[in-house]
Formats: sequence, C-alpha cells, structure tokens
Amino acid sequence: MQHIFANLILKLIQSSRGIFYQMLSNASAKGLVKKNQPVLMLGRGVIEFEDEVKLGYFPSPFFFNGYIHIEARGADSLVKVGEGTHINNNFVAISEHVSIIIGKRCLFGTNVEIYDSDFHGLAVAYRGVSDPAQAKSVFIGDDVFVGSNVKIMKGAEIGVGSVIANGAVVIGKIPANVVAGGNPAKVLRVI
Repeated sequence: MQHIFANLILKLIQSSRGIFYQMLSNASAKGLVKKNQPVLMLGRGVIEFEDEVKLGYFPSPFFFNGYIHIEARGADSLVKVGEGTHINNNFVAISEHVSIIIGKRCLFGTNVEIYDSDFHGLAVAYRGVSDPAQAKSVFIGDDVFVGSNVKIMKGAEIGVGSVIANGAVVIGKIPANVVAGGNPAKVLRVI
C-alpha cells in the first residue's frame, strides 16, 4: 500500500512540474512526444518531433530536480528529433541560427548539451554579439548512442551507428560505426 501511495505522489509531483514548464514554454512543437521529465521549449524557430520520441527517464539521475531545455532561438532555426529517439534527463539543445538534426532511434544519456552557435564573439567588443555567419548546423545520424555529460558543438557531424563516450566534446566529424571519446572527441575504435 505504501508503495502505491508513493507512486501516486511521484506522478502528481512530476505532472505539476511538467505543467509549470509547459506554461513557461513559448515555442510550439510539431509532432507527438512522450514527456517523462518537464520540458521547456522556447524560441521563434521550429521544434519538430517524429513519432515515438521519449523525453526524460525514471529512475535516471536528475529526474526530479532537472528539466529538458529545447530551443529554436532564431526565426530560421530548427531542432528536429527523429523517430524512436530516447533522450535522458537534463538534455539541452539550442539552435540559435541554423539547425540541430537528430536521427532516428538515437539514445542520449543525462546532461547532454548540443549547440549550433558560439552565442557570442571572443573579442571583448563582440561578447554581446552573436554572428549568424559563425553558426554551423549539427547533424547526428540514425542509431547514434551518446553517453552522459557529452557536449556536441556547432558544426559537429556524427555518423550512423556511432557511440560517443561519456564526457566527450564533439567538435568535428565522427564517422559511422565507431566509438569516439575525449576532448576533442577522436575515434577510439571501430564497432
């Protein structure tokens, strides 16, 4: 009986958090998605989900104290998530100027971050300026497995079926069917 009561409270808390983040969201998403963790969707661009996408996972870390942040910031920006992709807790994807395309049947660990922009210049005078010409699309192929605490930066391309090891920073092209890791991520072995 105690277990049933605890599950009911758990669902009530997560449902309330989900409604709160939905109220804060200002972006409209295309497609149906299963939200297991609160999701904040922002921006003037397009956020698109294909069928059977799942956001958040219980009992992974950060289920109760985190949220998923998906943002298509600029009017021309796009975040697209392919069919059957599962995204774990505390995921962040921000497309400021171009696009982030995630393939079908991908798996993402906790605390994954994906960006298509630097968001500001390096020189002091340009730190408040985001140059659209410096942005580069991110492409993640089908059946990619991304471990926890991975950062995927502008211009990154990850080939079909590859695995990105925990804590990696992807800044370039990773070929298909390999394991890559490190900072910057390099091919460790072929699958």
